[in-house]
Amino acid sequence: MTFANSIELLKFHSVAYTIYAFIIISVIAWFAFNLTKKEKAKSIVRIPFYGYIAFLVIGGVGHHIFTYNTIPWVQEDMMRHEIKPDKVFHIKIKDHKWTLPAKQMVVNCKKPTLFIVESDDLMYGFGLFRQDGTMVTQMQVDPHRKNDLMWTFNFDGVFNLTSTEYSGPAQYDEKGNDLMMVKNAVKVVGCDNKGGN
Repeated sequence: MTFANSIELLKFHSVAYTIYAFIIISVIAWFAFNLTKKEKAKSIVRIPFYGYIAFLVIGGVGHHIFTYNTIPWVQEDMMRHEIKPDKVFHIKIKDHKWTLPAKQMVVNCKKPTLFIVESDDLMYGFGLFRQDGTMVTQMQVDPHRKNDLMWTFNFDGVFNLTSTEYSGPAQYDEKGNDLMMVKNAVKVVGCDNKGGN
């Protein structure tokens, strides 16, 4: 199965959800306009409203059904109990500092990887980012709990790690630099393409 690059998916979903949002806004505007009328709407006028609702439900559900097989993380989340990860990385966070199992975590392409992250003090986030600053994946890290994220990388690349949750001013220096940013924390090898996920 060929999965889409998440950047391509983001572009597609941005257009799809923009259209969807305008349709929803038009329903609300149409409903509000009818509230301003002194005369009550006759029963036949209600038909377009229910048509709108049916279109929104069918469009929204249909969109997700038709894109299910192209979104890399959906199937992995739904079938997670049956998936054995290729690699497991245990990561700790305390005092705004990462304790990583290696200076650079090397991941095999198209193999599920499990990141287990534990915080000993605050709520943080675990986020992997491309070199251009766009996000690949992330999860919230609750303190004193096992937080895990399974992810399959379908493109070669080197990714940066930082907290995606605001965990107080100690995360940044006086110039606003992110002190929790770990450059090149994850390296994906073995794909025949680059630059995605």
